[in-house]
Amino acid sequence: MDLYQHIPSPSYVLEEEKLLNNLSLLKRVQEEAGIHIICALKGFSFHAVFPTVKKYLHGATASSLHEAMLVNDKMHVKAHTYCPVYVPNEFDEIQDISSHITFNSLSQYELYKSKMRSDISYGLRVNPGYSEIETDLYNPASPNSRLGIPRNLLSDTLPEGIDGIHFHALCENTSHTLERVLESFSNLYHPLIQQAKWINMGGGHLITRKDYEPEHLIKILQAFKAKYPNINEIILEPGSAIGWQTGVLVSTVLDIVPNGDFPTAMLDVSFTCHMPDCLEMPYKPTVLGATENGKYEYNLGGMSCLAGDFMGTWKFEKELKIGDRIIFDDMIHYTMVKTTTFNGINLPSIGVLNKQGSFELLQSYGYEDYKKRLS
Repeated sequence: MDLYQHIPSPSYVLEEEKLLNNLSLLKRVQEEAGIHIICALKGFSFHAVFPTVKKYLHGATASSLHEAMLVNDKMHVKAHTYCPVYVPNEFDEIQDISSHITFNSLSQYELYKSKMRSDISYGLRVNPGYSEIETDLYNPASPNSRLGIPRNLLSDTLPEGIDGIHFHALCENTSHTLERVLESFSNLYHPLIQQAKWINMGGGHLITRKDYEPEHLIKILQAFKAKYPNINEIILEPGSAIGWQTGVLVSTVLDIVPNGDFPTAMLDVSFTCHMPDCLEMPYKPTVLGATENGKYEYNLGGMSCLAGDFMGTWKFEKELKIGDRIIFDDMIHYTMVKTTTFNGINLPSIGVLNKQGSFELLQSYGYEDYKKRLS
């Protein structure tokens, strides 16, 4: 905890050594499995470390023009781009900065077919027909999903100019879930897979979580390659696995409100604005220093005026005081990419804690950032 006392509050803090450990594991998996792992910007857009990510992985995937521009600008590679729908006046620019482009529907393919270029590889996103994601908000492969083409809308022949097939069916799942997804995918799309040059298996592969089984993942990917020798490239595009357990959100107690069954420690951060997945999924984040058997129990409250901007409860060995630091663990993926300035609340700063233990402040925000988003 002393490590974070002199870091500005609030701040997202990435720890370089933990990131390197994740990247090393991902690199080993891709080398042993003979695949390509790319960084999904929707989950991890910490572009200050993109040069480091590039040393270990094979680029990045984007789901919008601006994400593709960020890949081009900060990683200096062309993006693997998939957009649920392409904006007509952006498509030419997306093509200029993309190596792969995936269409979400046959109508989008038909719309842009005349613009397709020989220096880009094109694919279709399909619904693999199987998913084990329990939260509908995060399930891209539900039967009625708008994401991906269902099997009944496709013939047994890939459309002209289409080289690859893309699916996404995982959310922080294991390799065993992927194995079951691949069984469904193969059964449904076998004749199309036999014609493809590449398969993109999407994201949600939480390879860097402690209980994940990388060796099993390598085994099933090698088996898939053996089954389909026509496939030249298998792509995984995790976001969370890159930033998993690599850093924290530093916050400070500003007030203690004694209302209700438990007092609420009011913080200089917001669940609504800075940790939205906690409320959307929902899940209760780990707070460093909190214990299961602590004597003092608190709700933690965000600083917006939204009534639901709080979570509870956490227990502490010592009574909380104004000025105490509250450190939320594992706050580098799917956090800063989803922040808002609702209520005019300032965004947390962004910084890196290097391997030597020195903190570098990379970005701070203020009124001008809030004002620019409004008119």
